[in-house]
Amino acid sequence: MGILSVGMIFIAGVFPASIYLTTIATERTIAAVAADEAFAKIRIYATGDPCQPIELSALDTNELRPDGTIDFNNILPAMKDANCNEFLYPSTGTDDSAKQYCWSALFRRTDANDRLVQVTVFVCRRVSQNLKYHTLDGSDNSAWPVPVKVSVSPGGNNNELQITGEKTYINDGYTIVDNQTGRIYRVLERYKSPADNTILLDRNWQGSNEVWVVPPPVGGRYPCIAVYQKIIRF
Repeated sequence: MGILSVGMIFIAGVFPASIYLTTIATERTIAAVAADEAFAKIRIYATGDPCQPIELSALDTNELRPDGTIDFNNILPAMKDANCNEFLYPSTGTDDSAKQYCWSALFRRTDANDRLVQVTVFVCRRVSQNLKYHTLDGSDNSAWPVPVKVSVSPGGNNNELQITGEKTYINDGYTIVDNQTGRIYRVLERYKSPADNTILLDRNWQGSNEVWVVPPPVGGRYPCIAVYQKIIRF
């Protein structure tokens, strides 16, 4: 009985890990499908849509130069209308209240003489409709997760960053996108106090002093599942 008990304890300990890994694999599969749908909708909405989620007219302004001054702040986040369900996934077949995933996008012009645009899509989960998420304008009342901008500065090592903005927006395992170049980085670790404003990245930092990240809601977990990029010609 003692041997069986010890064996059953080890077997029981495997199940939570298996459930966790299965959940991650399922969400990543969903994220890939949702991202493909997002890129397709972005192409469609380039010609206009009643929800008006994307203001592609901004791509014709002089602010979108393909040099070091370009940043995502001049290219509006795609999620404009909280009543528009085109950003929810699955997009059909279920009531909007039952849709647990959503996406948002950021644009970056890559060529001044062409309409090549770097599109970065954030796929996130909506754990509860009662949670409110942080927004770029500081209202913090978004019904779903959206990327916001956080100030940073280079750290002591090439793969470290100092968070000079709201440090609670970035933590272990988060994905950040450089505001100037659009490069994607993975946060391996946020150090403990008193150095809790320093993060370790998966590669050397080659960016600006601002990053985009999807912060967690108050009382909730990190909502972003995956970040995808694609160059689209409009």
